[in-house]
Amino acid sequence: MIDPQKPASTPDAEHHRTKMQKRKAVQDKEVASKTVEKGLLIVNTGAGKGKSTAAFGLALRMLGYGRRVVVIQFIKGAWHTGERKALERFEDLVEWHALGEGFTWETQDKARDIAACQRAWQVAQQTLANPDIGLVILDELNIALRYDYLPMEQVLADITARPANQHVAVTGRNAKEAMLEAADLVTEMTLVKHHFKAGVKAQEGIEF
Repeated sequence: MIDPQKPASTPDAEHHRTKMQKRKAVQDKEVASKTVEKGLLIVNTGAGKGKSTAAFGLALRMLGYGRRVVVIQFIKGAWHTGERKALERFEDLVEWHALGEGFTWETQDKARDIAACQRAWQVAQQTLANPDIGLVILDELNIALRYDYLPMEQVLADITARPANQHVAVTGRNAKEAMLEAADLVTEMTLVKHHFKAGVKAQEGIEF
């Protein structure tokens, strides 16, 4: 009878164990060499789905440690979404500012779009100056910057001046080079296949 608590001793098993021991040693050394702790600027961009969803996943992780989260939505803030309903249940730890008025092809008014983005950035400036906030999500900020609705220099200056341990997540496709250069972590979502192309509409719990 095989004892499940006793490691297998076949040549293949021994080879695997030796290989994994060496890999563990390398990994442990790599982890031990990382000593810097700081607030990160995280950018989720690309044509693929899931940029905002990934940022809201970070929010959930932060909330698990009792840290405060602020979400500021540019452009698409008028939407009512499942993630907003879920995260607002943590009412003592979450602030949600939906300050956009819809995509530019919906408003069809550049001056109105710019004004909405400027109001949103005023809220962002106050949030970025608050050391009690653990994570700031600037949802679809990349879109506002792409259309020059906000000055990149001011945006990066305000983000750079934030408290040392505050994390910022910026979402939206077509992130500008200056944002990518300033970021500590950049993830590009790649579109491989999308159900929308097959005629499937946006669905509750998936798209919003």
